Order: sequence, then C-alpha cells, then structure tokens
Amino acid sequence: MREAAARWLEQAAKVWHFRRDVLGAADAQELNRHRDDLAAKLKGRAGVDQLKSSIAALETVLRKTGGSIYPMNALTENLEFFLVAAIVIFGIKTYFLKPMVIPTNSMWPTYYGLTAENFPAGTAAPGLAGRLFRLAAYGAVREEIDAPKDGEVSALVGFDATGQPHPVPVKVDGKSWVVFPAKLNEYTFFVDDERVSLRLNEDFHDYDQVFTETYFADPAALKAQWQRAVAQGTVKEVLLRQGSDQVYRAYRMPLGRTVRAGEPLVRFDMMKGDMLVVDCVSYHFVRPKVGSGFVFQTGKIPNLVLEGFPDEYFIKRLAGVPGDTLEIKEPVLYRNGKPIEGAAAFDANARREGKYPGYDYGISGRTQYLHKGESLTVPPHAFLALGDNSPISEDGRYWGFVPEKEVVGRPLFIYYPFTRRWGPAK
Repeated sequence: MREAAARWLEQAAKVWHFRRDVLGAADAQELNRHRDDLAAKLKGRAGVDQLKSSIAALETVLRKTGGSIYPMNALTENLEFFLVAAIVIFGIKTYFLKPMVIPTNSMWPTYYGLTAENFPAGTAAPGLAGRLFRLAAYGAVREEIDAPKDGEVSALVGFDATGQPHPVPVKVDGKSWVVFPAKLNEYTFFVDDERVSLRLNEDFHDYDQVFTETYFADPAALKAQWQRAVAQGTVKEVLLRQGSDQVYRAYRMPLGRTVRAGEPLVRFDMMKGDMLVVDCVSYHFVRPKVGSGFVFQTGKIPNLVLEGFPDEYFIKRLAGVPGDTLEIKEPVLYRNGKPIEGAAAFDANARREGKYPGYDYGISGRTQYLHKGESLTVPPHAFLALGDNSPISEDGRYWGFVPEKEVVGRPLFIYYPFTRRWGPAK
C-alpha cells in the first residue's frame, strides 16, 4: 500500500507541474492539501486504512483537476510512453552510443561489409528453413536470377585498370526495403537474345567474384574466354547510358555455357555487413590513439565536398595524429620512420598475413597522397585514416585528412550478425 501511495504522489506531482498555471486558486490549494496529507501519512508509516482513505480523496481531486493528464486514456498513455522512449533513444544515439552498419569491405577482414556466399547451379543451396535461419542469424538475403529459356548465356563485360574483363553494371535508381530510394548496380545477362538483369546494392563489391566462380575457374579463365570469343568474332560492342548524358562502351561476351529454362544464372546469399555500436563519448575526454578504430563524418572533408560526396559516417583505422609523418613502402605502412604499431591489423598487413592484403599506393591517377616515395605529415587539428583492406579502400590516400571536429568516436561492439566476429570491436 505504501508503494501504491508513492505512485499516487508521483501522479499528483505530474498533474501539478503540468497544470498549475491553469488551475484556479481553490483547486490548486485543494490538490496540494491532499498531496501533503498523503505524503505525511506515508512518511509517518500510517496503516493501510488511513493510506487507502487519503489515496481515495486525492484521486477524487485529481479527476477534477487533471485535465488531459489524469485520467489518461490508453491511446494517450501509449503515445506518451513511445514519445519519451524515442527521445531517450535519440539522445543516446546522438551523444553516447551510435549504431552503425558497415556497408563496404574497406576494413575487411577486421569488419565485414556486404559479402556473398555463392551457390552456383549444380551445388546445394539452403532450403526455406535454412534461409530463414540464415536471415535471422546472419542477415543473409537470397539473390537469384533464373534463365527464362533454354539457350546460350552471354553477359555484359568491361575492363578494369589492369585489362582484366569483369561484369560491368549500370547505375540505376531503385528502392531499399521497398520504400527508401537507393542507388543500385544493374548487371545484365542474355540467354540467346533474351535479356535479363539483376539489381544489387551499389555498396556490394563481391559480385565479380560470384560471377567468376559461377562461370570460370578463376580470373585467368575468364580472360581466356574473352580472348577466344574475340578470335571467334562473337563479341558485340554495346553502348551503355549512365544518367542522362554519359555513354560508355561495354561488350556482350558469350560465357561458353548453355542453360536450361529455370536454371539459375547466378545464385548467392548477400550477407549483411557488420552492425556495431560506436562510443561517441570517449574522444571528448581522451585523444584518439593510433591503431584504434576511427569513426568520422565526411560532410566537411574538403576534397570530398568538392566531389559532391554526401555527408556519411565512415569507419577506418587511425594511422596518424597531428605531427606524424606517414609513408608507404608496400606492403608496410611507416609512421615517423618506423613500421607503424598500435594494432594487430597493422602487423598483419605488414606481413600480408591471412586475409590482410598489405598497404599499397592505391589506384594510379586517383590517389592524391602517399604515392611511392612520398611521405605525408598530418597537420594540426586533423587526423589521417586508412582502411585495413588497402587495395579497395578509398581513404586518406584519396581525399586527405579528417578535420578534428568531424571525429565521432570509436567502435565498441559488433552486435550483429551472430558470427565469430560478434563481440568487442577490434
């Protein structure tokens, strides 16, 4: 009964604070008199009957003076609860702990972005129960495109900077989660002359690997097929339109395989990128340490602003603080004249250990900093951030330094998917 009395006093205080400016003098005096009476009996450890009597009297006054605060209908009460919860969550996300999804593999294999598990034709793929489990545990979503008829398969390909053929996409507007606008990559197949296409998230970079695994033993076999098709005169040039005014060449190349209607041309699970919690508080009190995971916003990085890059959250590894001098001597990153220390990923990259590819100079013609034989000194009030997966990471080599005011925090914990990486962030 004392617990009940305390809750009624809280309700009376709420009515008073919300409505005291509109209550008449008599109502205000009556409300406070009954509040004081119940508070005194509660403090004096009055018996059950006395508490019940005072609660009943207070409740009668609250009905008269409570307006929309008391009694509150269920809809209003639930709306108030969810509004307060939303405010609390928003405050936590803004000032304390921010959830973040890793979209790309620039930090792979420390953090995973969107990746693929391939199930080409002729191999077993998880059934409905397996797919539901994988969706819940790993965020795995099946991507599949089937042959519309019997016939010979061809695909649109282009070439990378090394002259290696690979499937070439067209960027198109689409929807994410059916509702939200998104940029997608559209890849095209032909079965005889019937065209079919597959649209994938533009941050997904494993499609080339899926395509190669499905149709060829390795990239060398793909290149050999290109050379055979050219020699046989079966390659056709295609002009692809990007946006309203950009046109570029691609090539329709036979893949050396025939399919039956309904057979998958490609089939794989797209695995969700790591979802983690970012500590937004620590860096207000301690300086970021070289080697730590490093989350920042891109909206005020000058070179990205010039490129029209949107304001997004990036995660890289902190490689340099003000005054540091950095240099790359493939595959090692040097800091102040010595191989950089401070993170296991630095050491793994220096040895090209496991899946760590080592540091490189980036794509020739696109990088602005840390070219071969060049060093770079970090200016005051700025930081240099690099990705663990150097060959594909667009990082400080391309756009320079992160302004101090754009630093968000450090990754704390990978909370999804439920893989071996689940747990404290590295």
